[in-house]
Parts: sequence; C-alpha cells; structure tokens
Amino acid sequence: MRKALILIYGVVCYAVFFVTFLYAIGFVANVPLPTTVDRPLSPAAGTMGDWIIDIALLGLFAVQHSGMARRGFKAWLTRWISPAIERSTYVLLTSAALILLFWQWRPLPGRIWQVSDERAWWALYALSAFGWLVVLSGTFIINHFDLFGLRQVWLRVRGIAYTPPQFVDSFYYRVVRHPLMLGFLIAFWATPVMTLGHLLFALATTGYVLIAVRFLEERDLIATHGNDYLEYRRRVPMICPWPRPAQRPNREVAPSRGDGRPIVGTEAQDPR
Repeated sequence: MRKALILIYGVVCYAVFFVTFLYAIGFVANVPLPTTVDRPLSPAAGTMGDWIIDIALLGLFAVQHSGMARRGFKAWLTRWISPAIERSTYVLLTSAALILLFWQWRPLPGRIWQVSDERAWWALYALSAFGWLVVLSGTFIINHFDLFGLRQVWLRVRGIAYTPPQFVDSFYYRVVRHPLMLGFLIAFWATPVMTLGHLLFALATTGYVLIAVRFLEERDLIATHGNDYLEYRRRVPMICPWPRPAQRPNREVAPSRGDGRPIVGTEAQDPR
C-alpha cells in the first residue's frame, strides 16, 4: 500500500508539473488564457502595489526554487518524507509557486517595443517556441523522468536502490553547460511585443538564472564532481555559446570523483 501511494504521489506531481509547464508557455506568449504576462490589463494597472506584488511573486519563486535545491534542505526534508518522493515534492512545490505567480500576476502597462512587420512577428514567436523546445528536449537528453521524480518513485516501487543517472556528453551539452537555462532565456526574451510587465518578468528571471547557476548550482557541481567538472567548465561555456572558453591548462583544483567519466548534462544531477 505504501509503495502504491508513493507511485500515485509521484505521478500526480508530474501531471501537475506538465500542466503548469504548458500553461507557462501560454503565459509568456500571451495566448488566450485566463491570465498571461500582459492580460488582463486593469485600467488602474501600474500602481506601486502592482510592482510590489509582481516582484514578491518572482522573489518567492526564486527562494523556493533555489532554497529547496540545497543539500542541507534536502537532508532535512528527507528526515520527514521518503527520499523517493523528495524530487517529486520539489517539483510539486515549484509548480505551486508558478501557479501562484500565474494567478496573482499583475500586468503592467507601457510598451518597450512592438514589432509591426508580420514576418518579424512570426519569426520572434518561432524563436520563442525554439527556446521552449530546447528546454523540453534538453530534459530528455539527460533523463527527463529522473529530473521530475518519476524514476525515483518507480525504482522505490520495484525495490531497486536509486542511483543517479550517468552524464552523457552529447548534443546541447557540448554547446553550453546549462542549455535548459539558455532555452528559458530565449523563450522569455523573444517576443514581438515587450511590455513593461514582460520586461520585469524577463529581467528578473534572467538575473535569477545567472546568479543561481553561477553561485549556487555551479558551486554544488564542483563540490560533487571535483576536477572532472572543472575540466568540463574549462571547455564549455555556462549559458551563452559564444565566445568559447580559451583552451588553456586548468589550474583549478578540487577533490576529484576519480572514475574518469565525463561530467556533462549538469541538470541531471541537480536541475535546481
């Protein structure tokens, strides 16, 4: 019975995530939905209260998304719940933070730019769609079902000990170390109509990605994988594909895992 509940919980968390992910695409692209980054726009929109609410929603997501990813928090959490559902719980609460943002977001008036040429309009939407495609397909290049907790609960049901998926040096991960983050940034910025609210959303998420990846995720990856990851970091840029890092001897030293496997596909180890 306990195993069945764990499996059901993992599947429900994944389903909530997938619906939230699809809504996020429409939210950013302003497709007809109850709320988007620019709609509905109240006649009184743009007050200081609206700015405070939007910034608070973005900040809440950042704190949840990075805070729950830290080793100390995960160690504390797994004292109260099964380690098999730790990732699913993270995915569920991340989805909840996004749902709250979608629900309470306050569109802000004012346009920074608007593309009038129809071909350019569709080209920007196509570029945004490409960004979302990079995000989704990038999860399958590493291990989609491990990333969102389904593999963990399935292994628990089968009575098999969990082992982290191996890194694979392929496709996007030969271009940048964090292609999922690159995909998000493309999706957020490629828009034919950039409103003040969309600009706030894009700037805040960009700043969060750059800070969290550079000072939190990369630090954890170096601590976990030592010199192997430092060598990978020397060869492959973080998010922007250009310019490529200079090929020079790596003088950074850290405790090494020592098994000789290449370290790539960073989100597979800890996507948060």
